[in-house]
Amino acid sequence: MNIFSRYFGRADESADATALTANAAIENPLSLQVLFRGPLTMQAATLTTALRAFHPAMSKARAEMAPDMQELFGLIGWGKHVVRLIGFDAPYPQDSLEACVAPAAYPAQVKDEVRAHTSHIILYYAGFDDNPLEQYVALAAVAGALAGFGALAVLNEHAHTSLPAGILAPDSLGSESLELLRSLPLNALYCGFVKYEVQDVLGVWMRTYGGDLFGLPDFAVLASGHEEGQRYADIFNNIMGYMMESGAELAAGHTMQIGESSYMKLREPAEAEYFLDGPGKVLVAEVITEAQINP
Repeated sequence: MNIFSRYFGRADESADATALTANAAIENPLSLQVLFRGPLTMQAATLTTALRAFHPAMSKARAEMAPDMQELFGLIGWGKHVVRLIGFDAPYPQDSLEACVAPAAYPAQVKDEVRAHTSHIILYYAGFDDNPLEQYVALAAVAGALAGFGALAVLNEHAHTSLPAGILAPDSLGSESLELLRSLPLNALYCGFVKYEVQDVLGVWMRTYGGDLFGLPDFAVLASGHEEGQRYADIFNNIMGYMMESGAELAAGHTMQIGESSYMKLREPAEAEYFLDGPGKVLVAEVITEAQINP
């Protein structure tokens, strides 16, 4: 069966049992987007070599590309993982690009280079691992392998965030690349952390994006200034990581300790805080005193 059918998850008894085939049961796949400095030039053989060099667990990874296509169109896979790939020798849509690059925490000069990209590849998870973290790790590993082909940045449009592609490159991650991708702070790439000012509101709103794909709420806070960004990024990352590992659930009205003498209470967004809407559930954190915590 040709790659086009398998790309969309259509296989039959005549297909080779080892042929890469997308999982047709995934309706809303996780995705990462990779931006490149120049035209897309990678071939199936060279990409296969890069994938296999990324980590020992990917030693049997392979890439297939559709021939004679103007776009780059293919499948990547190893073990339980399959990734759909489609690439274009054209810039990524401007509004979506800015939503990921503007709030990201890397130098302005690098952001300018990313904005000047000329081509991009979109990666979609199409494998058979049910764990969203493992799905993101697989996508990030492919993005890391693509770093050697002139990639500038890796975007997560759903999470409103991005990273310079070199951070995910095998030379940067070393021999424990997959392990490091599993231990990335959630809001480094798999979820996002955005700061923005709202007209007539004193302070800076900060919130996460992308928790919904992990079955988690996103968190928001009205901070006194931009300088508190790292503090709340760390707090929210720790809370979300704890929820993932423990299975704990948090809801409006819950309180928690966030420091030696700091406490936080969660509430639903107020009607006037419409700018916090979606895409999933959002909980607003308010700093409180020890006397205000739940008994």
